[in-house]
Amino acid sequence: MDQRQPPSIFDRAAYRTRLERAAPRFDHHAFLHEQVAIDLVDRLETILRDFDRAAILGAGADLVATRLTPACAVGHVITGGLSEAMARRAPAGMAHLVADEEALPFADGSLDLIVSMMGLQAVNDLPGALAAMRAALRPDGLLLAAFPGERSLHELRESLYRAESEISGGVSPRISPFTAIKDAGGLMQRAGLALPVADLVRIPVTYRDPATLLADLRGMGESSVLAARRKGPLRRDVLVRAMELYRQNWRTDGGVTATFEIIVLTGWAPHASQQKPLKPGSATASLADAVRDFKNGENDT
Repeated sequence: MDQRQPPSIFDRAAYRTRLERAAPRFDHHAFLHEQVAIDLVDRLETILRDFDRAAILGAGADLVATRLTPACAVGHVITGGLSEAMARRAPAGMAHLVADEEALPFADGSLDLIVSMMGLQAVNDLPGALAAMRAALRPDGLLLAAFPGERSLHELRESLYRAESEISGGVSPRISPFTAIKDAGGLMQRAGLALPVADLVRIPVTYRDPATLLADLRGMGESSVLAARRKGPLRRDVLVRAMELYRQNWRTDGGVTATFEIIVLTGWAPHASQQKPLKPGSATASLADAVRDFKNGENDT
């Protein structure tokens, strides 16, 4: 069995610190998390089953918890996240804890529902984190996870790279890499989740100027936590040039555009009652026969 540790792409201690600092004023910058929370609750309302014990994890977990409706059929809820200050944002009377997605504190088979709210984009072993969540679910338990996708903030990324290349003659990592939607389904299958579905939600946002976007990212606790990032601040001349490029290339009515892509994963802990795909070769009719019959029917009309 391969026991190699995944590479440390993200500085989890720095991420915790970013979230701790953001927590007191998080509501002033949480518009993206609010949109994601609304989407996740809408999805839960369409699932016709009860969830007796649920954990909602990640920055903005409280935004999901406060929006749960009777149609969601969620019973006992505990919220949590990497940051203690974020965890304390739980609704009054609701249990909360510090829960690192890389070391979940839940016993195997103890939950009916896990909602991961914008917390998986900075884990070093995403398949491992998904597998741990699957293990914490009871058979036929649901994992619903949302996190930024590959093309999130591509406008900012390209502006920073071009500016640094022009001025410094090279580039350094400034924005975290995100997961591609084409890889998401495979990651869920690798984690042992059944009936995997991966959706992509694009959220274009108009900002007055690029500096306002940067302030929002800091306010969300989502500035770069790459382990290989340069530890000092971005050079002022590079930043000024990046903001110029941003305004030139992504100007829109009222300001500039920033695109957020959110991947939403839906997967289930395996259970005997779930639908199974047919085995190859088990079909009783061929596609060729169906096409031929359809064409014959057209000729008869």
